[in-house]
Amino acid sequence: QEEEGNRRLTWEKNLQLVTLHNLEHSLGLHSYQLGINHLADMTSEEVAALLTGLKAPPRPKGASRYHQPQPGSQVPDAVDWREKGCVTEVKNQGACGACWAFSAVGALEAQVKLKTGKLVSLSAQNLVDCSSMYGNKGCSGGFMTSAFQYIIDNEGIDSEESYPYTAQNGTCQYNASSRAASCSSYVELPYADEAALKDAVATVGPVSVAIDATLPTFFLYSSGVYDDPRCKQEVNHGVLIVGYGTLQEKDFWLVKN
Repeated sequence: QEEEGNRRLTWEKNLQLVTLHNLEHSLGLHSYQLGINHLADMTSEEVAALLTGLKAPPRPKGASRYHQPQPGSQVPDAVDWREKGCVTEVKNQGACGACWAFSAVGALEAQVKLKTGKLVSLSAQNLVDCSSMYGNKGCSGGFMTSAFQYIIDNEGIDSEESYPYTAQNGTCQYNASSRAASCSSYVELPYADEAALKDAVATVGPVSVAIDATLPTFFLYSSGVYDDPRCKQEVNHGVLIVGYGTLQEKDFWLVKN
């Protein structure tokens, strides 16, 4: 009963937030709208504990192998990799902090499509179950670069179809005969450099990134260009940038969550 009462209170509080925000949006004060969804009876802390799961390593000192834009290169004003058939359907990570695994497979799925012409969902579960030696902790979190390193060393990753997602930790069932992709290397972008990120998204493909996903405005987002000044530099959620553009004079990143 008490649990239900608390849920109801949280839901009502979030409903109030959504209603007020959308009223302000109608007055031109915000560039995005909120909506009640399946997370509306949860607090920010609960959503963060349940749905994020990024374990970001400390930022490297000095330069690692950074993607360098070509000098004087022009990139298009807008890019959407969905239009080029490089983005698989959105998956639901469930009550498992495997955002890092979905972010990593999403980036690789696009490269496989560009190279082979085939769009195949790759196995996030393969990463959840098999990459703990790289510092990843399955449903308790991980990081995209560690996932890529596992795929490189393992010489492959299975397809989602052959190694389906269970939203829980399991023993490693990788089967080389079901391998759907491999990865030869990965490149890191300079920290918080949006120009380099834009160049990479335009010229290479979708990019794995980390964001702060703890604000209620983020998990109650419904439409428009999300922009909350309270967003922090501490990142906790892995997502995939699949494009960028401008809407009503506001630049945006197109993000697969």
